[in-house]
Amino acid sequence: MCGAPAQGGTLAGIDLTTQTVIQGSVWHDGTPVAGAYVRLLDATDEFTAEVVTSPEGEFRFFAAPGTWTLRSLSPIGRAERSVAADVGLNETTLAIA
Repeated sequence: MCGAPAQGGTLAGIDLTTQTVIQGSVWHDGTPVAGAYVRLLDATDEFTAEVVTSPEGEFRFFAAPGTWTLRSLSPIGRAERSVAADVGLNETTLAIA
């Protein structure tokens, strides 16, 4: 069982002037993908963290500023995207083809 925190919710109480937040959602054919694993990989492609998407397909990571790779894995397929994250909110979508 994954020990990832529950995803979704608001950013109330998060200081976006000091935190780097990478969040988004996983989609397939116009539908959010619940229960997909989303991995955060650093600039050298090393595994850093993993979360499971919410029922709405949402995920969130708190990371350092820099270039990150997001990789989603689910029974229906996978998707990957590079994100250049700065301090503040960085939003993206992973689309499973």
